[in-house]
Amino acid sequence: MTLKKEILEIARKARETSQILANLPTGVKNAALRGMADALLRAAPALRKANARDVAAAREAGLSAALIDRLTLTEKVIQGMAASLREVAALPDPVGEVTRMWTRPNGLQVGRMRIPLGVVGIIYESRPNVTSDAAALCLKAGNAVILRGGSEAIHSNRAVAETLRGALTARGIPPDAVQVIPTVSRKAVEALLQMEKEVDVIIPRGGEELIRFVVSRSKIPVIKHYKGVCHVFVDSSADLGMAEAVSFNAKVQRPGVCNAMETLLVHCEIAPRFLPAMAEKLIAAGVELRGCPQTRRILPLVKPARKEDWTAEYLDLILSVKVVGSLEEAVAHIVRYGSAHTEAIVTRDYENARRFLREVPSSTVLVNASTRFSDGFELGLGAEIGISTTKLHSFGPMGVEDLTTLKFIVFGSGQIRL
Repeated sequence: MTLKKEILEIARKARETSQILANLPTGVKNAALRGMADALLRAAPALRKANARDVAAAREAGLSAALIDRLTLTEKVIQGMAASLREVAALPDPVGEVTRMWTRPNGLQVGRMRIPLGVVGIIYESRPNVTSDAAALCLKAGNAVILRGGSEAIHSNRAVAETLRGALTARGIPPDAVQVIPTVSRKAVEALLQMEKEVDVIIPRGGEELIRFVVSRSKIPVIKHYKGVCHVFVDSSADLGMAEAVSFNAKVQRPGVCNAMETLLVHCEIAPRFLPAMAEKLIAAGVELRGCPQTRRILPLVKPARKEDWTAEYLDLILSVKVVGSLEEAVAHIVRYGSAHTEAIVTRDYENARRFLREVPSSTVLVNASTRFSDGFELGLGAEIGISTTKLHSFGPMGVEDLTTLKFIVFGSGQIRL
């Protein structure tokens, strides 16, 4: 069998299975999700053994610390994967929900009903936990999922997927609800991206290069997540202690993820009081600072920021710092250089908070909280399929509802159109 035929067979199995999944009762789906969580915990030793092969190969290949962090399946990560499955099981089932009804002058009752997307293809890098999160969300939303992880996580992804498929089989659900493309060949991705009759949507998760590769070759609609150039703006009215805690957490707590802060914007009125202590704390944590001219007048030892720093997704302990003269300048900087991912303001000014929420066009905007909360689990979605930075058909962290669409339903009493 050629590679193209192998991928086509996977896609056709997913299409056939999606018809079954679309009509599964909520209780059956929830029981399966809880069974999948239990199965992951039982299989933890085997999962970690498979993951150790991937981590060893990644270290030998010289992958960055950020990528290895994303790749590693610790006991805590596996427990988190199981918790996410249970969280998704506890969420309301969106399938079949009627979101709105209205009556036309001719007596027709018109409504919108949620239905599954059908077959979802996920192309992702490094994170084996995406395998279980994607499987959980797609199952709850009544979709079949085709997973293609990066070559660096092939053993981990296969082990996780087989564990989940076994749990589905044990509950009478076709295991082809969750399929992993078994090869690391890029030609397999290219083949999948041509199968618009079998696959309804592609969601790439990974670096900007991967997303642009997928978009340029796909015949299937793509929900894009390019990169996370996230900002924290410290307003002139900010509580300095709060601003320091929020900024430090946003940058240092886990720098290798897309919702970590990459640029710190500080109002000029507060910068001389805020930046010295903030810089000392960041530098002590190993952060390299790159600043604008005004920043360097306050912090002379900071490296000068170049134009490309303002658009950089470092995914590392590097931070750009810019002093701005107003809220308007902060918003303008975010609009010009940001990636529509996540931005935060630290302020005690209610009107400035409202303006920031209204005027910043990113997918998640926070007031007095770390950018690290831009995450499906943290926002109550149970898990996330990704964070969309484009507005069609979803924007921001994507949960169960975002894996459905709406169809019209109409109730009549014999009406005909004249």
